[in-house]
Amino acid sequence: MHQTFDIVLETAGLIVNIGLVGWGVFLILKRSYDPAKIICKLLFTVALVTGDVFFIRSQTKHLSGGMSPGDFFTAFMIASSIVACGIILSIMWTPQISDFLTSPLTNLFDGGKEEIDPKPYYSAAISKRKMNRPLEAIVAVREQLAKFPNDFEGVSLLANIQAEDMKDLQSAEITFDHFCNSPAAPPRQAAAAWTQMADWHLKIAADADSARASLEKIIAKFPDSTLSFAAAQRIAHLGGAEKILLAAHDRQPVFVPEGVNNIGLLDSTEFLKPVEADPAQLASVYVKHLEQHPLDTEVREKLAVIYASHYKRLDMAALELNQLIEEPNQPPKLVAHWLNLLANLQVKGGADVDTVRATLKKIVERFPGLPAAEIAQSRLARLKLEFKALEETPGKKLGVYEQNIGLKYGSPYRSPRQL
Repeated sequence: MHQTFDIVLETAGLIVNIGLVGWGVFLILKRSYDPAKIICKLLFTVALVTGDVFFIRSQTKHLSGGMSPGDFFTAFMIASSIVACGIILSIMWTPQISDFLTSPLTNLFDGGKEEIDPKPYYSAAISKRKMNRPLEAIVAVREQLAKFPNDFEGVSLLANIQAEDMKDLQSAEITFDHFCNSPAAPPRQAAAAWTQMADWHLKIAADADSARASLEKIIAKFPDSTLSFAAAQRIAHLGGAEKILLAAHDRQPVFVPEGVNNIGLLDSTEFLKPVEADPAQLASVYVKHLEQHPLDTEVREKLAVIYASHYKRLDMAALELNQLIEEPNQPPKLVAHWLNLLANLQVKGGADVDTVRATLKKIVERFPGLPAAEIAQSRLARLKLEFKALEETPGKKLGVYEQNIGLKYGSPYRSPRQL
């Protein structure tokens, strides 16, 4: 029983030692710049130690019970072999041992031997672009993209050079389309690329149709998302942008009307104020615009304000705003803005406190933890004061006093000198 326990204990110790040695070898190989060289050293070390062990065993067999002159020579040979083996191993493993002992200190200064993730470098391409050598810059960018084909920074830089420096919108569009149509392209980067392409179509070529086509690619690839919503907003306002760009390219003479003479001597200047746009006419324009671009939130919001302020139709204003509020994939900030606007229109339009409170509670319920919910909660606490401030204060009738009393002669009030 004693012998069995000793065998088990020795076996466990051997396994632990082998594991420790293997773990140490693994760490050495992992941290080494040349693992093949380390493996060669390990094999040589095993062979050297094994050979020395066999040499010592062979020499100890010749030792007798006493200490004869031959035994002294054998002992000297054994000691010499051990010393020689130690010297050889120390020389061979000194770099690794010193690196292991000093690495905790040197890692504080040089960052250690952690591998740096490979990444593209576009400094050469940017320098060539600044020197007005776009073709060489394109070659430098393509060299990096050959190694990192899905790098958006490089794709964007290449398209920028093609569009802005070479004025080659077709090549820039091909570059962006190749990246955006890849399954690995992140949605936000793809949307940013096509949006930038639309801007170039407007800015460089004044081509609203091509810009619209670029934005429609976002809607087709990411339907029912915030990205497609933003693209639809841009499409709805392309007409105005095109007019501005065309006016910049084809400037017409501007005739300034003659000013009013002796304006300081006029009794009234009310007629000089600009005429405000007719709300009814604006509402008609907005309705026609929404028929073509139903996702234009800016115009629908303006239409709701006209319904509430001009037509006094709070129900129609609420209908337009609720359509925006219930639209899916809307940013929380916009939804909270529309709910607050609806509450403002309800307060001014004569709705009761409970109706306004229900509108503001939607912000708290939908966006708990956001600043908009805290602002709505604060407004709910002072909602009655808000209604009370809108109540008309009863006016007081003032007496009738003599006019221009200071301009009359023979005033009954005399100065002290006259008394």
